[in-house]
Amino acid sequence: MESNNHREDKIAATVKELSRPENLQSVCHMRWQGEPLPSQQAVEEIVDLCRALLFPGFFGYGDVNKFNIEYHTGIRTERLFSLLVNQITAGLCFSVDCSKAPDLDSIKPQAEEKALQFITSLPQLRQILGTDVRATYLGDPAAISTDEVIYCYPAIRAIANHRIAHRLIELQVPIIPRMISELAHRETGIDIHPGATIGESFTIDHGTGVVIGATAIIGKNVKLYQGVTLGAKSFDTDDDGNPVKGIPRHPIIGDNVVIYSNASILGRINVGNNAVIGGNIWVTEDVAEGEKLVQAKANNILRFKQ
Repeated sequence: MESNNHREDKIAATVKELSRPENLQSVCHMRWQGEPLPSQQAVEEIVDLCRALLFPGFFGYGDVNKFNIEYHTGIRTERLFSLLVNQITAGLCFSVDCSKAPDLDSIKPQAEEKALQFITSLPQLRQILGTDVRATYLGDPAAISTDEVIYCYPAIRAIANHRIAHRLIELQVPIIPRMISELAHRETGIDIHPGATIGESFTIDHGTGVVIGATAIIGKNVKLYQGVTLGAKSFDTDDDGNPVKGIPRHPIIGDNVVIYSNASILGRINVGNNAVIGGNIWVTEDVAEGEKLVQAKANNILRFKQ
């Protein structure tokens, strides 16, 4: 009996210590009115539903055909809308200073409007993803068909997540877009911040280890290979030495650019249209239109026009 009492006392003391406000200083845990918190499981379902709506038959149920597609689309769209409203509400609540109670009466209508705007943009998302699939198929001699690209290529999954997340960023939805991008990162090894702006006909060959920063801008018909980083060279800091948020710090990539494996393009530099950047190169200066950079012997970079 004494042993049981000792164990219960220890557990009770630990529970009390874990619940002390001093141990929760950096954790916004308080739900003032029972408002929802973002849910990893719900966000995963949102991604699954979006993929099934954008690529019917390839994701979700495989028995979709021309006779039942409207039925399946309707069911999934209604479910998606419901989940979006709840998770966007959670994101908007989560972004409020946790010392104050969020105004649910104003947040819920905002969430419903944002969810509706996202739903109505799905045809446009499908159209641009179609250009990504086509570019991936045309750019890879090993690809047998566009069907194989959708089923098998990790880049399509990562790009689909990005286009979904970026649309939510455009709608000023907090935190949920980043959760969506991290799902793709976990699934594919491709890390694209949802804030990055990416043009149509985008393709990533192989993909593992690709990193694209939040303020990167990528033009049309751009191809990246595995291990490419579009990152920041350095950070401006405030008086306390912390990075300043929200300033452009990632590259601007023009149209029809190819960047080969393990190249690091760093800082707010411009890579001109039709440029080619070879593998294993560290680039921190502008690259002219049509210029080709390759790694020479003794680690020198050669620049020449194509």
